[in-house]
Amino acid sequence: MNSAIVTGLRDAWRTLREQASDDAEWPEIAWQQLIGVGGCRWGIPREHGGEESTPAELVGTAIELTRGDLTPAFIWTQYLAAIQRLEKAPSALQEKWLPQLADGSAFATVGISHLTTSRQHWSTPTVLAVPEADGYRVTGSIPWVTGVTQADVIVTGAALEDGRQLLIALDTTLTGVERGDGLPLLALRGSMTGSVELRDVIVPNTDIISGPVENVLKAIGSGGAGSFMTSAVALGHAFAAFDQLDRITAGRAEFDELNAGWRVTLSALYDEILAAVEETISPPNLAETLRVRSTTLALQLSQSLLTASKGAGFISGHPAERIAREALFFLVWSCPQAVAGELLRGFGRSQCS
Repeated sequence: MNSAIVTGLRDAWRTLREQASDDAEWPEIAWQQLIGVGGCRWGIPREHGGEESTPAELVGTAIELTRGDLTPAFIWTQYLAAIQRLEKAPSALQEKWLPQLADGSAFATVGISHLTTSRQHWSTPTVLAVPEADGYRVTGSIPWVTGVTQADVIVTGAALEDGRQLLIALDTTLTGVERGDGLPLLALRGSMTGSVELRDVIVPNTDIISGPVENVLKAIGSGGAGSFMTSAVALGHAFAAFDQLDRITAGRAEFDELNAGWRVTLSALYDEILAAVEETISPPNLAETLRVRSTTLALQLSQSLLTASKGAGFISGHPAERIAREALFFLVWSCPQAVAGELLRGFGRSQCS
């Protein structure tokens, strides 16, 4: 993966972000720029038209692209998550989708939060699969699907009545697939994140990635909530906040020591995340610890930027206002209970100190 291409795309996305008056639209130009530099190929095997990349390269790219603009960077991580799971599919299913995804002619995303963090307290499956002669009849609601209005294929899950799970490459043209609109989110509205209703959708066996098995995501080794990618995006957003802070405080001596400290903290966490991805460090609960630290840093830097921007930053459309709203996203995106609990305890300690 060419670092100059990534840096150029990051800067192009930052320019588009600064020119945009509204963050509620699908970032079509940014996505076309990604296609133009071959970014849809990143992480896809060469035999399917892709450009194989190491996990560290993908995580580093996520940090840089988020530094340019969180919305298209987040969309790209969901695209990448779909690709990584399709790579575990039978060869015929890989051939069906991966070449189209590599050249950007199709769009993929994931809808698996109901298998990891969302709606886990429900007594019945959010998405139920009933065996049919040549596949499964699937019914239910898939929450939190990014790019819901754009997706050609959604990597999602369903559970059988006995609790075993399927991982499905859901073709959105199948009868009974009803896609909603993007939700009116506090931030990242342009990501078009919404839900999908499945009304007796017949999913053929040829579209099954894996299963039925217990805990299908764990069975295929696809990672999940609390992964290093979520930490990388949070850190990228912290970098974006710092870039703005450093720019608006240039020449203000009272910020020199503070900004020097932020640089050290950001650089250290960057190195730790990449070291974790490369497995050169592996203490217990490392993914959760890094997620807490990166989320905390994104929140702290966004608030520092807002404070330094004074009243102007409290006006809708100001970079500080948007960055502050976006930082709250990391409190809810793929945030497992262990991470949420530690963040809450941190907020409590701050209150009492």
